[in-house]
Amino acid sequence: HADFQGRKEEIMSEKNEDTKPKLGDRVKKYFSRSRASIQELVREPTAGGIVYRQNAKGEVEILLIQDAKDRWTIPKGHIEDGETAQETAKREIAEEAGLKDTEVQGWLGKIHFRYRRVNTLVLMTTQIYLVKAKGDTNAIKKEEWMNGIQWFPFSEALDKIEYEDIGKLMLLASKRIRQGGKK
Repeated sequence: HADFQGRKEEIMSEKNEDTKPKLGDRVKKYFSRSRASIQELVREPTAGGIVYRQNAKGEVEILLIQDAKDRWTIPKGHIEDGETAQETAKREIAEEAGLKDTEVQGWLGKIHFRYRRVNTLVLMTTQIYLVKAKGDTNAIKKEEWMNGIQWFPFSEALDKIEYEDIGKLMLLASKRIRQGGKK
């Protein structure tokens, strides 16, 4: 009987080997690197703004753009040669939102973000400014690559923002706005 039991276990283990991947293979599936290793490190300086206006009731509204991956964020972009971070923030707001009449009211801070682009690790540093929209603030227009652009009441904008670091700077922006825009 013991001999038969041993043979039965042997047959069962052979059967399992054929139908079930070995533990090592199952683990490799999760840890194997199908992507090429990182070959290069690139630093990308960018700048943007937390853009606000006050509606007819005096309530603060924040402008957010929705990127191609449906994440709500602030207008921002790469700093061009010969351009200051503050100039970049104004230019990007004009390009991405169509708002040309803006006033930079101060620097809020910087955020760091990293992502992989094929075999390159990109380290992005974004300088964020507090920017007041002036003139016809309803005349916003989104760029083609965006999924949306909209003014939100402050608390709703804070809920919609996908990046925690930007959310923290939005809270600082709210405090600065209550203090009249300046530091």
